[in-house]
Amino acid sequence: MSLQTIKDDFELLDEWEDRYRYVIELGRQLPPLEAAEKCEATKVRGCASQVWLVVDPAEGDGEAPFRFRGESDAHIVQGLIAILKAIYDGRTPSEVLGTDAVAIFAELGLSNHLTPQRSNGLKSMIERIRSEAQAMSAA
Repeated sequence: MSLQTIKDDFELLDEWEDRYRYVIELGRQLPPLEAAEKCEATKVRGCASQVWLVVDPAEGDGEAPFRFRGESDAHIVQGLIAILKAIYDGRTPSEVLGTDAVAIFAELGLSNHLTPQRSNGLKSMIERIRSEAQAMSAA
């Protein structure tokens, strides 16, 4: 799903309860990770719930598309991962580093409707993605 589709769908939903349900539905559309992929190396620190992000190896040079997959044991967080995929997945590492996901979440209004723990977890996921992109662009 594209980021623009998510933004358009958010505009159609007036109630925050409906928007939360939509975020949860986005998360349900993500394929699960393999059990072996849920390990300490892929676990995101700083999240109240369990979160794993797996960055798929880039083929080609440092500007090959950035690809990642993720999973969480919390429905809302799984939906946040789906939105992060719409923001970052398939972009080059330099595009990832040049994209302000926090601003996009604020534009969607999600920043104001997440608990402090969820906001911290979201920032941890963004930092992890940016760190992985930085490592890819340096390779």
